[in-house]
Parts: sequence; C-alpha cells; structure tokens
Amino acid sequence: MSDSRIAFVCSCEDTMDLDGKALSRGCQARGAELRTAEQLCRSQLDRFLAALEQGRPVTVACTQEAPLFQQEAEAAGFAGTLDFVNLREQAGWSREGAEAGPKMAGLLAAAAVPMPPVPLVSLQSQGVCLVLGRDEVALEAARALQEKLDLTVLLTGEAAVTPARRVEFPVLKGVARGATGWLGNFTVTVDQAAAASPASRTHYLWGEGKNGTTSRCDIILDLTGRAPLFPSHEVRQGYLRADPRDAAAVAKAVAAAGELVGTFDKPRFVTMEAGLCAHSRNRRTGCTRCLDLCPTGAITSLTAAPAASALPGAQGATRDFVEVSAEICAGCGACAAVCPTGAITYALPPADALARRMRALLMGYAEAGGRDGILLLHDEAHGEALMDALARHGEGLPARVLPLRVNEMGQVDLSLLAGAFAWGAAGVRLLLPARRGHGVEGALRNLGYIEAALAGLGLAAPLPRAAAIETDDPFALGEALYALAPLRAGWTADSFLPLGKPREVMKQAFRALAAASGAPAGILPMPEKAPFGLARVATEGCTLCLACTMVCPTSAFTANPDTPQLRFLEDACVQCGLCAATCPEKVITLEPRLNLAPEAAQPVVVKEEEPAACPRCNKLFGTKASIARVKAKLTASAHWMFTDPQRLAVLDLCEDCRVVEATLGGMDPYAAGERPPTRTTEDYLREAERAKRGEGG
Repeated sequence: MSDSRIAFVCSCEDTMDLDGKALSRGCQARGAELRTAEQLCRSQLDRFLAALEQGRPVTVACTQEAPLFQQEAEAAGFAGTLDFVNLREQAGWSREGAEAGPKMAGLLAAAAVPMPPVPLVSLQSQGVCLVLGRDEVALEAARALQEKLDLTVLLTGEAAVTPARRVEFPVLKGVARGATGWLGNFTVTVDQAAAASPASRTHYLWGEGKNGTTSRCDIILDLTGRAPLFPSHEVRQGYLRADPRDAAAVAKAVAAAGELVGTFDKPRFVTMEAGLCAHSRNRRTGCTRCLDLCPTGAITSLTAAPAASALPGAQGATRDFVEVSAEICAGCGACAAVCPTGAITYALPPADALARRMRALLMGYAEAGGRDGILLLHDEAHGEALMDALARHGEGLPARVLPLRVNEMGQVDLSLLAGAFAWGAAGVRLLLPARRGHGVEGALRNLGYIEAALAGLGLAAPLPRAAAIETDDPFALGEALYALAPLRAGWTADSFLPLGKPREVMKQAFRALAAASGAPAGILPMPEKAPFGLARVATEGCTLCLACTMVCPTSAFTANPDTPQLRFLEDACVQCGLCAATCPEKVITLEPRLNLAPEAAQPVVVKEEEPAACPRCNKLFGTKASIARVKAKLTASAHWMFTDPQRLAVLDLCEDCRVVEATLGGMDPYAAGERPPTRTTEDYLREAERAKRGEGG
C-alpha cells in the first residue's frame, strides 16, 4: 500500500477486537492511512463517502457489504481504486482475534496489490444440439428443447422406442464412439448410424448401419447412461450428461442446455510461449509433464518446421511443442505448476502478480509485528466456505494463519512455494477438498520438492513445512491449523521482488533460503522429475558430435564455436531428457538435484579435444581423436576403398582440400584395388538354402 490509500477497518459493531497499534504500524510501513469504524456500512457511512471525495485509493475491510459500498461509490462518481478484504471471517472472528492485528495488516497490504485484467476467449453457439439417448427419456428431453435448439436425437437402439406421431426433429440410430471439441465446435464419431424407417409402427425400425460417420454440433446432451465421451467431462463446457434414470438430473441438464445459445466468454487460464517448450526435438520426446497431468485433454503435441525454430542452440532441429486449447482448458493450472521452463504460465492471475500479493501479505504481517506466519492457500468455492463456517460456528482461524486465495489449487507452482518460505513463512498449507479435484497432482508434487529442498538446507521441522489439508469439515480444518503451533521459521526473511519468469523467481527464492539458513551452498538431492539437476556425460564415450547442443531447449548444453568443446550450465537444465534421448552414444544420464553453489550459474567444460588442422591449408576442422577413430575402424575392417595409405591420408584433409586432392592429386578412382563382387538377393537366398542342407559355401 504505497499509493497513499485510505484503509477502513470496521469492528463490525464491536464483534471483533482491533489491535490499533499493530494495524497502524502495518499501514504506516505501507504508506497508508488507517481509519477505523464500528458500523461503517450503516450509521458511519458518511465517513466512507467523505473518503471518496479525496480521490485516493480506498480499501474497505469488509466483503459482506461490498455491493453497498460499490453502489455508493458509483453514485458519488468515484473513479478511483476501491478494494475489499475480509478481515472478519479470516481474522477477527476467532478465539485468537485479539492477537490478529498483524494478520489484519498483512491482509490489508495484500488486498492493495493490483491484479491485471483477465484475458478472455469467446465461444460461439448457434444452438445445434445432439441428444444422445437410449429410450423415451431422450425424446422427452428433445421435445422440451425443440423451441430453443436445433435438435437431432441419436438413439443407441438397445431399447424399443415408440415413434413420434409427427417428425419434429430427426431421430436416428447410432452409438457415439468418441468426441472432440468444445461448446460451439463439437465433432462426434458415430458407429452403426442408421435412419428410421418411415413405416415404423410399434417401435422404430432401423435401416442398415454405417460406421465412422461424423456429426458436428454446438451442444451435446448425453442421456445414454454410458461412459462419458470426455475425460473430466464435468468441466467440458457444452457437454451435458445425466443418468436417464435420474429425473432431477435430466431436468437440470435439459434446463442448462436450453441456455447455451449465443456468445460466451471464458477466461484464458494459461498463456503459452512455444519457444520455451522442452517437449520434443527431431521426433525425440523430452518433457511430457503437462501432457501427463492435463485432466481434460486440452494439451496436444504439435510439430514445427526447422525454419520456425527460435531457440538458441536448437537451430535446424524440428521442434515438437505442446499447444493448449483455450476453449477446452478448464483452468486447473496443473500444466503451469509443473512446466520447468515457464513455457506455460497461469494467467488468472499471472504467477508474478500472485507472488507480489503473497509477498505483500507476508511482509505486511511481519512489519506489523507478526512472526512465524503459516500461509494458507485456498480457492473461493471450497476454501472460503470452510473458513466462513469455521469463523461463524467454530474457533476461527489462528492469528498467525494467513489465508491467500488462488483461482485453482492446481496452479500452485514451485516459485510460489519457495517464495513463501523465502519471504518468511514458517509453513505452507494447501486447503483441498476431501475428494481431490482435477489437476492438483502437480501442486502436490511441488510440495514434495519444496520439502526435500528445505530438508537439504537444514530447515526441516517436527511437522512438514509444506503439506495439504484435505477436508470438507470446517472443524477438522480448525484442528489441523491449531495443531501447527510447533512450526517456527527460525531464519531471516528476504525481501526480494518476484521479477522474471517463475523459474527465475524460484532460483532467487532458493538462494535466499540458502543464505538465510547459514548452511554452506551445496548440492541437494531431489525427487524424480524435479525441474532442475545435472545432465551427466560419460566423457570416455562422448565423441563431441554436439547433438545434445542442437536439441537442448534452454541452452544448458552449448558448444564453443572456436574449439571442439562441450559445455554445460546446470542452472539452465530442466531435466527434460532431450539430450539423453538424442545422444547417439547414449552417454548422457539425468540426475535430479538442486545445486545452489555459485558454480551452477557458470558453464563448465564437460569435454574438449585438440582440434585437427588440415596439413594442406592449416584450417581447423573436427578433432584429432575423431579422425584417428575413423581411420582405425577403416583399417580394422580392411575397407576396399582405403587399403591404399594414400587414400587413407585423405581423411586428414579438410572438406575443401579433399576435393582438390581427389581431382588434382592424381587419385585414380579405379585404382583402389579389386572391388568385392556385387551380391544380390539370389546370392543370399542360395546361401541360406545351402545352410539349411548343411552344405558348405
């Protein structure tokens, strides 16, 4: 809050204690003016209106009455910034409410951090609906929708269905084998597709079926009772599914389908920078973290031509990168949470904006006198409902538990977790439903990484510092949070700004933690799939072909343009595995680890050899060792083209001088000795037949 804003904190008719000293200390540290009230939304509303006249940014510590304050601000013509924060349920209504002054100051500081606007993607639906069913339920649903939608009914044919007296919409037979797309752009593949006979009497009679037909539609209403057509079908917009035996569920689906006509805006949850993607090169698969975790199938692999490559160190390599369909993406954030290069980042809000709000929360809490805060990351639908119930019917949140809302729990990446501890948090808890939602696996994996790093730095505690609380019970949530009393930070918080990509923020946070721990900078072993580590090269088998440098997406492997040399920068390695998959000698292995030593930020020479100089023009080309290996192999195999030492000596020449030697040096291409006879297929078949009979050659 460095924009000279006014912060209103209301005791809500004295139902919560306000620590004026802590609040004043926190607001002053942020350059804000603290104003208090007891009933700001009613009898003291004039104080709010008077503040609006000053034109300064305003933060009101109340979310319950936010619509009223917004209405009054609009009526007053207020064009400034108006923010709201919930201090009552998240701090004041608690058995430790009298001690929650520092937390209130931190929440006020976090609320003042602006969030960028949400990017949107539009979906267009013309109301073309495909109703999938098995019996009369599908026909009844279609009749209910025929005034709103353009309908086609597709029955599986497993039940005898009485034909309608009038054909008001097409009724066909078929089984939906699969589907792709989204609201406004579905394609359904149908097997056994057949039309009904117009002479159908007691039940539909179907013609001859055809497999592999396709149907395009805007909406799919699935009443077959069969397996869903999409993974995580609950979040696929435009695909509505209900059990035909559940009348209430069918009615709800029918009502929802009738509303899906027009233009719909949905958030563009993630942004994609293909140039950073480490998925694949030259048809060699590297990183698949996002593809493995995406619950909706919104991520697919695409191939770009070599000319499109914009990666340093990857020129001329065919790139396979991933594409995220904004229309299908449901925003779980799993891809962004595990992307090692920052190619995929979360946009609701962006990771750097959320990190700034987290930093303000933790630093504002500390500036007001708070210590050993526990960061509680939660979403709106599940987390805020639990905290509200705990505040109203239980003991409320502990005074040092600092709640921070995220859009989806799956978006929590390693930079946020590492940053939280570097900015002073003694612990981090992710509040999840008892039944895990879609896409949280990546966030849970990151909890394991941060725990391993903290343990390696000597910052482990009697309880896990980073963990999840999975519950739907507010009282169980309270018990779990009050049980975190033993967690203490024990290190000095840093105040670095979260600048750059999430990976850069993560590195900065880990280095700050290493410095704060007092432990010597060293190497910390990490679990499998950690996004940093060493690509170890068995140098005795390396031929300096430099294939690894051509595919490395982050330039962790690089060549020296002046001398035969392979260099490696550990700080840049994301453990994608492309180097190991591409290496023709198979001498590269991956070792996940976190190297906090300064040397990790400097390229090291993995292998170098003496360059070979052309004896004719003195041009440097290749290496002496590689030329010697080739000559040794040709000599050992007694290759007919190189039995003459003069011919073998040509390999010592550079590519230009070899041409000169071949044309002007008197080399007779027909004087290379007797060539071996040409062998045909008949020769091989004849020898095989003789071998069967046991005859000699």
